[in-house]
Amino acid sequence: MSHTHHEEDHLKSSAFISDIVIGMADGLTVPFALAAGLSGAVHSNDVIITAGIAEIVAGSIAMGLGGYLAGKTEQEHYAAEWKREADEVERVPEREKAEVREVFADYGLSEETQHLIADEMARDKRKWVEFMMKFELGLEEPHANRARNSAATIGIAYIVGGIIPLSAYLFTNTPATGLKFSSLLTVICLFVFGYYKSKVTGQDPLQGALKVTLIGVIAAAAAFFVARMFDQLLS
Repeated sequence: MSHTHHEEDHLKSSAFISDIVIGMADGLTVPFALAAGLSGAVHSNDVIITAGIAEIVAGSIAMGLGGYLAGKTEQEHYAAEWKREADEVERVPEREKAEVREVFADYGLSEETQHLIADEMARDKRKWVEFMMKFELGLEEPHANRARNSAATIGIAYIVGGIIPLSAYLFTNTPATGLKFSSLLTVICLFVFGYYKSKVTGQDPLQGALKVTLIGVIAAAAAFFVARMFDQLLS
């Protein structure tokens, strides 16, 4: 009799998707707003391109560093909680067993079964601590390379997102024309990005797409009109 191994496909890359969303959303919005703002104040695409590239480089580094620090903080928090939980298992094992029984009581298991599971679990202290971390504290062990991967994913996603609105200025002659093509291209990308981001995260795709697009448009419009106002005041 042969047995086939059944594997269930679940979304295990939520952290990766979250990092892409963070990097891409800011990458599309911030350089777009900067380019739009400069389009209302300068008369050369070269200035916008130079400033845009500088912003993308600085922004990707800053965002990547933020992702790295967040990842390291998550790892340090998990390690600190593990140490505390392991210490409690050593010092007050009966109290920790009671907490294990409480977990299974919530699932409707009998008192006899609760005691049996708690006693069996206490035989392997590492597994015991892992159980308490997950079911008492709600903490999953972060991947060993979480901080590094997060930094790289966010940084690269920011660069990809930032190049999109800036690319229009490479193929046009004036900021006004560049802004028109940049706006069209970025709005389309914001809508598509918002749609798929919402679909992957289980939200209403159309509503999510409109929300992301609206945020980007408002940011760019605000930057454009503020720059135009200051340009008029200074001229």
